[in-house]
Amino acid sequence: MQIAQQVAFFLVLGTAVWIVSRRIARIRNNIAIGRSLPLEGDQRKRWKNLLLVAFGQKKMFSRPIPALLHFFIYAGFLIINLEVLEFVIDGLGGTHRIFAPYLGSLYPALMNVFEFLAVAVLFSCLAFLVRRNVIKLKRFHSAEMTRWPTMDANVILITEILLMCAILTMNAADQLLQVRDAHFYTTGTLFFSSWLMPAISDLSTPALITIERIAWWFHIVGILGFAVYITYSKHLHIFMAFVNTYRARIDSRGRIANMPVVTREVKSMLGLPADQQTQPAPADPARFGAKDISDLSVNALIGAYACTECGRCTSECPANATGKKLSPRKIMMDVRDRMEAVGNQLSRGEKGLDDGKALLDNYITREEINACTTCNACVEACPVMINPLEIILELRRYVAMEESASPQQWNAMFQNVETNFAPWKFSPSDRFNWSKNA
Repeated sequence: MQIAQQVAFFLVLGTAVWIVSRRIARIRNNIAIGRSLPLEGDQRKRWKNLLLVAFGQKKMFSRPIPALLHFFIYAGFLIINLEVLEFVIDGLGGTHRIFAPYLGSLYPALMNVFEFLAVAVLFSCLAFLVRRNVIKLKRFHSAEMTRWPTMDANVILITEILLMCAILTMNAADQLLQVRDAHFYTTGTLFFSSWLMPAISDLSTPALITIERIAWWFHIVGILGFAVYITYSKHLHIFMAFVNTYRARIDSRGRIANMPVVTREVKSMLGLPADQQTQPAPADPARFGAKDISDLSVNALIGAYACTECGRCTSECPANATGKKLSPRKIMMDVRDRMEAVGNQLSRGEKGLDDGKALLDNYITREEINACTTCNACVEACPVMINPLEIILELRRYVAMEESASPQQWNAMFQNVETNFAPWKFSPSDRFNWSKNA
């Protein structure tokens, strides 16, 4: 029986690792569709962002209540997974609580910490379910939160609740078996799971062993299934947030990046000497701005996979607040959906980017990108430093520079800037006339 369990565990673990590795390769290939972007600037700032924003959850605490609940889940994910390591070793080796003899009295202390976090995770997930489905916070029910995004969040929360219940049930049965079966190592009293012991204390020893094994298998298979599922879910941000915060811009987030080739031409027209122009002549771009995901930077595509769909960007967007169709969260979700669609086609040897569709128009409308005020509120609000504004600006650049299809009012402004160096239609020499009568 023990050998059969080991073989079964090895097959389950191997299958999960195989699926996850293939999915990681697919995600990496999807991101590689974008334009490569070298990392510049002080690397120490990048590591600081990684530690403070990704590990430290710094930007989450602008909203204390959800931040505290999220912290419990985050800490539980990091720390309880240390117990999963023991599960894996026990599953492969056919052992039971292999770390207990080596850690001695420290083992029950650690188990009590794990159980506290399990209860905290359980409580936090229940609170998040209530916020989403009972209180129905507005930012979780906007137009882009269709059936799948809503169900995805609920599936993860319910799964985490069941996994925590499995840990507590396993520990309760284990404590009862410790006094009945020498095979079960004595751990001492575990505070939270001991509350469940009276409910199962009258069961026979074989029944308790069955409950303990079912809970053990449910938890480890659930964890492995969770690892597979999140690669298809918005919860991929658990991992991609670390990549995104490291690669995020470290200069002023309010600065709009120019196109080097255009900057060079403008400076040449202004008669700047060669040593004051931009760095060595950049190659001519295949396209000005972006029409599809291949025109976006890899940073933008990484950001799409790092999106938590929390809706903080959209809730802070002034255009969205006034009823416009723009939602920065939808922008990121659309980029991710387009990546997945292209990646799936390429994996089947189909057309990919040449499927007759594009990010602009088929996923993101012109009405959306034209509504953006470039205020940077979405960038500031994002807890993992995603930059929806970069994508919006690149799409608008394509419309303006490749199609000359900007709104008529914008074209008038562009002409005034070109001829009068200001958005208004009057001569630069008259610019300070207002001060004569001041």
